[in-house]
This record gives sequence, C-alpha cells and structure tokens, in this order.
Amino acid sequence: MPTIDDIAICIRHWDYSETSQTVSLFGRSHGVIRGLAKGSKRAKANFSGGIDLFARGELRAIVKAGTDLANIIEWTLVDAHWFLRENLAAHRRALYFADLIHHMVRDHDPHAALFDSLAHALTTLQDDDSLEAGTAQFLWSLLAETGYRPQVLRDAATGQDLSDNGPLAFSPQAGGVVANSAGLDNWRLRPETLRILQDLARSSDGAAVEGKGAEVSNSTEGLQSNASRRAAALLSAYIRTILGYEPATLRWVFPELVESGAR
Repeated sequence: MPTIDDIAICIRHWDYSETSQTVSLFGRSHGVIRGLAKGSKRAKANFSGGIDLFARGELRAIVKAGTDLANIIEWTLVDAHWFLRENLAAHRRALYFADLIHHMVRDHDPHAALFDSLAHALTTLQDDDSLEAGTAQFLWSLLAETGYRPQVLRDAATGQDLSDNGPLAFSPQAGGVVANSAGLDNWRLRPETLRILQDLARSSDGAAVEGKGAEVSNSTEGLQSNASRRAAALLSAYIRTILGYEPATLRWVFPELVESGAR
C-alpha cells in the first residue's frame, strides 16, 4: 500500500459522518485522487480543521490497489482562498473550473501544468481586471493537457497560413481556426478574439507574447477583457462540443451560451 505525498486542491467534498469527509483532490503529481479523510473534522486531527472546497494544501494518502477511495491520512492547509466565500460570482466560476476537471481529467492521471493553471486561475478570481484572462488561460490549459488543444496559428483544415484578409471562423469539427467561414457548424471569429487565442497558444509554447507587460489605458484594458471573455466563451463552447453535453455549472459563468444555445 504505497503512501503518496502531493500538493493538491480540493475540488469536491462531502460529509461522510460527523467527523469524517470524502473528498476529491486534484494533485499536482498524482492527478485526481478520491479519498476518505477519517476524523478530518476533529479539532486535534492532522487535517487543519477539515478539507474545505478550493483549499490548497499538502496531502498525504495511502492508495490501496483495487479500491475506489484512498485513505487520506494528513492534510496541511496552504491557502484556503477565503475570498471565494464572500463573492458569489467568483465562487461559481471556481465551481466551473472544478467541474471541468472532473469531466475532462481521469483519476490518477497527473497534469502538473494544468494544476499550476488552476492554482493561478483561482487567484485571478479576486481581481476583476485579470478574471477573464485567467479563465481563458485555464480553459486553454485544460484543452491542451487533455489532448484537445485547438489549432489557432494555422488553418486547422488545410495546414496553410491564415490570411489577414477575409473572414475567419472556428471549426469544432476541424479542431481550430479555418479560413472558410461558410460551414454550418463554423463559428465566426472577431480579429481581437483570434489574437487572444493566438497569444495563449504562443504563451503555452514558451514564445514571447507581443505587448505582454506593457502599460495600457483603462479603455484598452476594457477591450482586452471583453476579448478575453469572448475567447473563454468560445473555448467553453468547444469543450461542450467535445463532451457532447453541457456541464451544469456552465450557466453560472457563460449564461449567454446556455440561453442562446450558441457560442
């Protein structure tokens, strides 16, 4: 029965008894771990007073072969993200992030880059100026880490360079941006939305992003936030298409996708 140590974020929890919990933890080195934390809510237990939703902490667990639940034996709180309890919109967006991890990531399948992106995205929820960009970055990381990274730097259908002239579209079937926007299932793209998607692609590849770190005016920040939200909404619609169903938490973050049934 191997004992594992990891840094993890709690993405679901339930009361098992008055003193114990069942939890789903997203570990940086071990992926999603479902476990039973016996006595976690006892005052003198090794669980920092219990394992709260969205809390980040140091985990120790015993994983038994052939069982669904690991035995969580220790939890040391690192960051409780208390601000999420004071902001309903931020709390709902965090629920959306956690929900997508459950839908898209298999148990015990490690994704260190996605863990880092989730940890960063949770911190952006307390800053309105970076909220939409943080959401787009997390969704991009989720798609890339689960094998669904969209092609946005070249034509996803032909492999050719994207033209600066003429309309472009996002094709879920092709898995990215295409020059032909006439397809029934293609989603028309604004240039500024494409720019956000391309910046995400280049940033994840380790390339410099033009304009990153530059000072911008308040009006430009507003335009950037709007473009980031459109990019995040598009990536959410793409995830919905990949899953073949609509995550229940989608309506809390992008109600426009649910109300219209469109991107």
